[in-house]
Amino acid sequence: MASSTTRRAHPAPATTGTGTDRIRLARHLGLAGTALSVLGLGLSAYLTYTHYTAATALACPEHGAINCVKVTTSSYAVQHGVPLVVLGLAFFVVTLALQLPPLWARPERWLRGARLGAAAVGAAAAVWLVWVELFRLDAICLYCTGVHIVAVALFALTGVGTAATTPDS
Repeated sequence: MASSTTRRAHPAPATTGTGTDRIRLARHLGLAGTALSVLGLGLSAYLTYTHYTAATALACPEHGAINCVKVTTSSYAVQHGVPLVVLGLAFFVVTLALQLPPLWARPERWLRGARLGAAAVGAAAAVWLVWVELFRLDAICLYCTGVHIVAVALFALTGVGTAATTPDS
């Protein structure tokens, strides 16, 4: 017969901690997300500038596998009349707003869903654009790659952060 002092065979599952721990984590996630969004915004702003001025302003090789001009001036660079660099700029403006530390601390479900949804759209777009660069254009743009890395990192941060800061029911 087992007594009431019998030890558990398995440790208790980890919890998200106290409300204070969750708020501290939310602040750190917000700072990291804000930094990534600012980085993505800067890269997108530079790509937008070169789109509307001269693609040759890109400090990137113009020949071979790394060819920013080939990527940024391809038929894929504009979709339905909208330059993708402008969509990237808009994406990072939205994510910057959603990643601010005070918004990470808020428990509203719609806000958490909007942040995660926006990050998922950015990551999906990045994956598609990498596919285009590798298999349609046979060229890589280093600045675009930076944007893609930031978008995927934002998705990873947002996904893990959303799971880790979910309020107790």
